[in-house]
Amino acid sequence: MTMITDHLDASQPGMPPMESERPPENPTRRLVIVVRADPVICGHSGEARNLAEAALTRGFDDIRIVTWPLDTLQAAGLPLKPLHSVLPYSPGITVERPEPIGDYKIPDGRNIGGIVGRLVELFTEGVPTVAMSLYLTPHDTAVSQAAQIAKATGMCAPLTTSAEAVGSDITNIVRSAVTEGRFGAAAQVLTTYLSNDVCVAVSEFTRDLIVEAAQSIDDRWGTSFAPACTERIKISYPAINASAFTELNANDTDRALAARGLERDGYVLFLSRLSRAKGVDDLINGFAASAAQCHSKLVICGNGPEAAELRALAASTPHPERIVFFDDVDDAEKPHLMAGCSAYVLASKPRTEFVETFGIALAEKMLAGGGPVITCDTGGIGEAVGPHARIVPPGHPAAIANTLSEVILGLSSGERTREGAMARRYAMQFDRANVFAALIAHAASTAAVAAA
Repeated sequence: MTMITDHLDASQPGMPPMESERPPENPTRRLVIVVRADPVICGHSGEARNLAEAALTRGFDDIRIVTWPLDTLQAAGLPLKPLHSVLPYSPGITVERPEPIGDYKIPDGRNIGGIVGRLVELFTEGVPTVAMSLYLTPHDTAVSQAAQIAKATGMCAPLTTSAEAVGSDITNIVRSAVTEGRFGAAAQVLTTYLSNDVCVAVSEFTRDLIVEAAQSIDDRWGTSFAPACTERIKISYPAINASAFTELNANDTDRALAARGLERDGYVLFLSRLSRAKGVDDLINGFAASAAQCHSKLVICGNGPEAAELRALAASTPHPERIVFFDDVDDAEKPHLMAGCSAYVLASKPRTEFVETFGIALAEKMLAGGGPVITCDTGGIGEAVGPHARIVPPGHPAAIANTLSEVILGLSSGERTREGAMARRYAMQFDRANVFAALIAHAASTAAVAAA
């Protein structure tokens, strides 16, 4: 079986930097994470990295992140980081990108076939393994199928599976299936999810969303998914490397800002995917109407499907020179930009195709310090920020304008410091060590019950 590993291909032009040495020859405990990994701009990409790094401190000596080939990610139109900006992984973490299986006669599923095949090999090498899928469709499907195959061979090593659900698993698949009367598609997602040893959701909001969708299936077809989901699903907030945000050197931050032509407390920051659901249009309009624009720049960092449209909107404002776009911010620069801003705005608004199920960037910002967070209480955002953010209604540029003026022109440095310290204490619960420890505890308790 042919596969691509990032650390082997690191010498090729345009490839990410070396991510690990070769995997250990005689591993004793393995973690496998199936995810859309770097260079995808996605919360799960960062979460996979953080879970992998945390696993190294918890007795795992072989961590594999199994993901998609780079050309597949590029062809999908997903927002991607510049390849040269992807930070290296620690030794012991290997990123694998299995090549697709089959030829043109298989119009879809070739990449899944490659991933499933590689997972079967990992599961049958005699190494006790915990396998995590982040995002149900198609990653959980791949893990569940591989586990079934590995067990059927009689060669499967001790294996515990865990699946993490996000809201779009439900909004993209299950809700659409119910609306269209496609019972099989809805049943496939939930049955596969519940077949895992550990089922988690990224927030209370997400768990409620899943149970609500499961209940709609039960009401229509007489199944019993909702009680099973209510009983089985636990909460596992996204894992963040807190130290990357809390241990910044002030001089390094000043240098990073200067390289971008910025000064501390001299700009409002947005750093996420550029899409309608993130409310960037409302932020641009709100900033343009705010008295704070005379004292600040608006810095918009990221890429995505609405990038060109948003640049055009910014160009049409009365002072377009006050709005700048950066599409090349890497993971090392991000904390410095967050720490130096006068305010961080994520004006997320719920849409049919997407609801913010947590808000990883908001928690990262709270860890980094800097000015207050301004956001909307939609989806799981309230769980990410607690009482430590200024809340504005979604789709309301005037409220953004008023709040920007309030926090930039009205807060004293002492108030800013006190608010920042409380926000950081709250966000420390999302540190990757805490999140991974809870996940492994769930897995251990499940294994103990099964053995009883």
